Amino acid sequence: MPLADLKDMALEEIEAFVASLGKEKYRARQIMKWIYQQGASSFEEMTNLSKEVRTVMAKEARIGNLEIVRTETSGDGTKKILFRLEDGLLIESVLIPGASHWTLCVSTQAGCGMGCAFCFTARSGFNRNLRPAEIVDQIVQAKFRTEEGPGINNLVLMGMGEPLDNYDNVLKAIAIINSDYGLALSPRKITLSTCGLAPGIERLGRESAVNLAVSLNAPDDRRRNELMPINRKYPLAALIQACKSYPMPRRRRITFEYILIAGVNDSPADAKLLVKTFGGLRCKFNLIAFNEFPGCPFKAPDPRAIEAFQKVLVDHRFTAVLRQSRGKDILAACGQLSGRHRAETAGSEDVKKSGQTEQAG
Repeated sequence: MPLADLKDMALEEIEAFVASLGKEKYRARQIMKWIYQQGASSFEEMTNLSKEVRTVMAKEARIGNLEIVRTETSGDGTKKILFRLEDGLLIESVLIPGASHWTLCVSTQAGCGMGCAFCFTARSGFNRNLRPAEIVDQIVQAKFRTEEGPGINNLVLMGMGEPLDNYDNVLKAIAIINSDYGLALSPRKITLSTCGLAPGIERLGRESAVNLAVSLNAPDDRRRNELMPINRKYPLAALIQACKSYPMPRRRRITFEYILIAGVNDSPADAKLLVKTFGGLRCKFNLIAFNEFPGCPFKAPDPRAIEAFQKVLVDHRFTAVLRQSRGKDILAACGQLSGRHRAETAGSEDVKKSGQTEQAG
């Protein structure tokens, strides 16, 4: 049986674990600070613990570390990190550059079972949920093993998988990320994106204070049923009711992400239907032109169609931002993550052109 991974534990659990070994509970705070604030990957690095404590901890527990298989750099500066899990499965995270900081996009499942028609991750199907350690360690590895790490100050749970389908593990990961002894990142700096699991949205609102984003992508149930099978279980009425129940401070709003697909959901009439359906909700829209991937049947709209769609929303006093997709050339943009080596999907020569570099795990 493998040793317990401390990255799977919140502070209270590490305190209980340390106490069970006959050691002082305050050691848990020291250990967490070493792992999350110093990037320690072994107990031997924890020099303010006695040698006897380090020896006992190494015998009874471990500090799991994801293996960085490869990083790829886009022409726009976006970086995609391919991680290998202990069982050999692959997941991806994305470092997105901002004006003065970096945002890290993190995966919560290996694969995804939601089956959204426009998403490359869905093509791989669902493998398994990620453990809290595997979610949190994407951040730890990016923070301490990449040159951009010190500049990460925003986190989006928008990578591979549906976060609310792995609710308990995601919530524990968020607790570790928020902890003063963990990554010490405020809930205001974290955004969780869901395809619309209404009960999970309601529960998240009771148990966390992170920002909420909802992948919407259609103005009515008929088309959302076709694009996003989850809508057959939780149609728009249920989704909207769950969003209305989500607690938000005065200046915060729910974000609806809307991927514009040519000839499917991008007409001014579709925008007017959104206005009618979401008029009573404090929200904003992120408009995203569809990002193509190998074998996809959809196309991005003409820029003029996107502008016309956006204008309808803005004219009705909605905030509607056209989000520039980052990392399209390395399949790192919205809906393009797959957890595969790029050579499997685009040919090894494309990987070479993207500027990927090998890194040790």
